[in-house]
This record gives sequence, C-alpha cells and structure tokens, in this order.
Amino acid sequence: MKVELIRLRKPKVVILGAGYGGLMTAVRLQKALGVNEADITLINKNDYHYETTWLHEASAGTMHHDRVRYSISDVIDSSKVHLIKGTVSTINREEKRVILEEGEVEYDYLVVALGGESETFGIKGLKEYAFSITNVNTARQIKEHIEYQFATYNTEEEKNDARLTIVVGGAGFTGIEFLGELGNRIPELCREYDVDQNKVRVICVEAAPTVLPGFEPELVEYAVNHLERKGIEFKIGTAIKEANQEGILVAKGEEVEEIKAGTVVWAAGVRGNSVIEQAGFESMRGRVKVDPQLRAPGHEDVFIVGDCALMINEEINRPYPPTAQIAMQMGENCAKNLAVLVRGQGELESFTPDLKGSVCSLGEDDAIGVVFGKKIWGSKASFMKKMVDNRALFMIGGASTVLKKGKFNLL
Repeated sequence: MKVELIRLRKPKVVILGAGYGGLMTAVRLQKALGVNEADITLINKNDYHYETTWLHEASAGTMHHDRVRYSISDVIDSSKVHLIKGTVSTINREEKRVILEEGEVEYDYLVVALGGESETFGIKGLKEYAFSITNVNTARQIKEHIEYQFATYNTEEEKNDARLTIVVGGAGFTGIEFLGELGNRIPELCREYDVDQNKVRVICVEAAPTVLPGFEPELVEYAVNHLERKGIEFKIGTAIKEANQEGILVAKGEEVEEIKAGTVVWAAGVRGNSVIEQAGFESMRGRVKVDPQLRAPGHEDVFIVGDCALMINEEINRPYPPTAQIAMQMGENCAKNLAVLVRGQGELESFTPDLKGSVCSLGEDDAIGVVFGKKIWGSKASFMKKMVDNRALFMIGGASTVLKKGKFNLL
C-alpha cells in the first residue's frame, strides 16, 4: 500500500534583498507556488525597490530620485510573500537563521540577493572624501552637493573655482553614464546659478588603458568624442592615489598631479556584500563562486544571486559581469529551482546566462551598444536603452509599473 507523507509545516523560504535578483525571485516564486505550499519572506532595508541602473540620472539631477524607485508592495502578493523591512547583520548557517538588527528569522531555504558595495581598493581618503553612486540616498546626496557648490560659488567674495570642478573616478559603465548625464546637466546648472560654463571642469580619471573595457574600439571612440564635445576631460591610464578635503592626487607613471575639486565621485569598483564574509561563506571580495544551480558550495539550501554571486564565463575564463540583466535571469532560475525543492519533484535547472547585449547611455539622447551582436550608436542606441529599462520594469512589475515609471521620451 502506498503511504503518502503528510507535511507538518510549510517550508520557509527567506529572500534577502529586493534588488533585481531578489525581487525577481520573489515575483516568480509567488506565481510558481500556491499559498499553502511555502512561507515566503522577503527582507529588505527599505519598503521600495530602486532601479540601480538609473541612479546615475538621479545623481546628476536629470531625473528626480523618486522616479528611480517604486513600492515593493506594488509588485508582490501579500497573501503569498511576507515583506519585512529590516537590515541583515549576519547569517547563522548552522542553525539556519538570519540575524537582523531588528530580530531573527528562521529558514529552510535561503536566497542571498543583498547586492554589492562600493570597493575603494584601499585608496587613501576615498571613503571619507568621495561620494559613491550606490543607492537612492547617495544619489540624492551627490545631486544636492553639486547644486550646493554651484549655489555657493557666486555668493563668495573670493571665488573658489575648485568648487566647480567635478572629478569622476572610473570610466566603466557607471562612470561613463554619469558623465553623459552631467554633460546635459551642467549647462542647466550654469543657467540656474548664473555661472560661467567656462569655469566648470568635469574630469574623468581611469587607471585602465581604455574607457569602457569590453566595448569595441570604434564604439569607445564614439563615446569619448561625444563626451569631450560636452566638455568632459579624460585622464586615461591615470590612477587616483589619494582623496582629501581639497580634491585628489593622481599619478601617471612617476608623475603625480594634484586636482583640486569640490566634488569627487567614485564609480570604479563594486564588490559583493560584506554580510557574505561575516557569515563565513567562502568568497572573493564578497562574491561566492556558486555551483551551476546558483547554490553556495556545501550549502544545498542556500542560493546566491546578483552581485554576490560569482560565475565564470568558460568561453573567456572570466567572471560574468554583475549586471541587472544577469541578476534578473538568476532570479528566474532560482525561483524555478526553489519550486522544485519545495514540491520535492522535478530536476534542478543549471543557470546559463542569455546575454542579449549591453547598451551604455551617453546622456538623454545618445548611447552606444551591442545588441544581438550588432553595434549601434546615437539615437537608435538611446531608444534601445530606454526599451531595455522599460523591459526590466515590465518583467518584475508588469504593464502597470511601466505605465507609472517607464521612460516614454524615446526620441
């Protein structure tokens, strides 16, 4: 006679972080599982999700910071997913508990999607004197700091031109997109605060030998030329050695130069979350080399997605970049595998990124990119960038979220 086991309680699935990977896991899991199949808890510092890939616009002041975020409750089913607003302190892997500043939560299955943190590589003074584009509040802080410098400039009896110098450390995706927005915003600021635009300097400092590593030289040249026409200066192959109250010290070879600046924005390094290290997971700069099913080695009950996950692209023997596109795909894969484990039936799926391409904006009306293997630039690339942003909104929040937050100034 066949005997069916009676489940005494529903398994507890806990998701840490409501960024792209974590929120996608929650949204897909609530569709995959019924109310009586699992207790799903989503823990996040805030009660909102923010579009990390839009923060450069809020930082420059070309987009209001409230446009960048939307309420998590708008996209989750509260009858299936319990949202806890809390800050994760550490994870007790042996006892399967998450320790919050506000209490503790037990789990049967854990998804770590806590996002990344700024990596300063030990450069002296960066933490104290440079801003980082990391969340809604830091974006707002950068915007307001830049506006303060412009507003203060003309009120001083003795003009300090360094107030109007903005240094951006890093010429990767975030740095270049921020520079593109600054190129549009600076003329507006000069008109608003009666500042001579010739007094303003925006300088990009990059230690690597090229801008936007990974993009083809033709597209890189297009991007640099476009930004230089907007007045952006580039110091390539130049490392920031120190940040201080006056600005930064940079070096190219043996030559050291001081750049006095009222604003320094660090956009050159991202690492995994420090909670990963505190919890004792084997990691590299806060990123765990996950197995093909996105689980932490030795922990079949712990999935890691997004910026905290490290996966090697075997074709080039380098890690996949920590992008929103990959984080969302990880979230979908993770939700499928959790449904298999909760139900105790089916096979776990290995994760394989489906890279459709990447587009880097150069301001409101220009961009460069490679989509489905084809190089694009100019207004066509700008249109595609906005479509990519709208698609991310749609995949998590559906049509209603796109209508509320989407980008419709397409040309």
